[in-house]
Amino acid sequence: MPGLFIGLMSGTSLDGIDAVVADATAVDGTPRLLHSHFQSFAPALRDELLALQAPCDNELHRAALAANQLSQAYAEAIHVLLAKAALAAKDITAIGCHGQTIRHQPQSGYTTQLGNGALLAELTGITVVNDFRSRDIAAGGQGAPLLPALHQRLFQAANEHRVIVNIGGIANLTNLPPASARAPVIGFDCGPGNALMDEWISQHRGEPFDRDGAWAAAGRVLPDIYKYLILNNYFLIPPPKSTGRDLFNLSWLRRALKGDEAPEDVQATLLDLTAQGIAQAICNYCTGAQAAYVCGGGAHNRSLMARLEALLPGVRIADTGALGLDADWVEALAFAWFAQQALQREPANLPEVTGAKGLRVLGAVYAK
Repeated sequence: MPGLFIGLMSGTSLDGIDAVVADATAVDGTPRLLHSHFQSFAPALRDELLALQAPCDNELHRAALAANQLSQAYAEAIHVLLAKAALAAKDITAIGCHGQTIRHQPQSGYTTQLGNGALLAELTGITVVNDFRSRDIAAGGQGAPLLPALHQRLFQAANEHRVIVNIGGIANLTNLPPASARAPVIGFDCGPGNALMDEWISQHRGEPFDRDGAWAAAGRVLPDIYKYLILNNYFLIPPPKSTGRDLFNLSWLRRALKGDEAPEDVQATLLDLTAQGIAQAICNYCTGAQAAYVCGGGAHNRSLMARLEALLPGVRIADTGALGLDADWVEALAFAWFAQQALQREPANLPEVTGAKGLRVLGAVYAK
């Protein structure tokens, strides 16, 4: 189905909404980024979305209201994006909306991404596709990560063994052996990405994130704390696997703390945990990797990128900009493509990645 698609992504970092317009008219259906817009969350909405990450009072009602507020914010972001691109709603075939994950429990058979697709369709006058993870979970999969299917299409090389590392709130990777090797593509969540670091600096310094990793660089890694964190069983489980704030959150972190640690030392330890989780995953499951290309907010953390370089000698570390796609927009572009796949009734999961019983068409459609 040729045309223009909008992709929306608001991830576990809870910083805001990434919105893109993608051109899907290429013969092979590979999307091309045309326009982009970022919109921060209003503080009250962010606080409520963060509170809903854990069990709380009256959470069903609160989640429904937050989903409506979030859909209003999505619609506002779309209107700004369309104005910037000099486009109208009639020019867009569909919106692919990831929604805001507040629970991810594939072991219990469900995942929950807030977002009212029906309301968003009403507010924009555009067909909406959302709830992309549930069908994969129903088929016995993890429902995540979903991006490897597009990573393969966009970034696999004929003769270079690449790993795509997405560092959002949670870190995940896609192993892309050279196409000439005809080896399967695998992908999985490595562990925490930015989420713990963002929450920690917000709590102690009132800042939304650690710019360039400068605060972490001012601290030192605490060996005992690091050992407690890295011994979490999640790091030992082989893929397919996925995780979220359900596991990696401040309550989990506090169980490792005595309370007298310098906050910047804890931040340094969290950065090292993220880097070590990624590096160990690459060493264990991406043997022979020549290059790791990073996307997501973590690509801007200079200290984190430098730590990955130190941990992965012989592996070239860069961001996906080196491959022609800005690191900030890869996820949103993916959900534009997922919407395209859904309307064409084409599968968008990789069973080798998620563990699903087979290829599945993903997403629920709310026609305009």
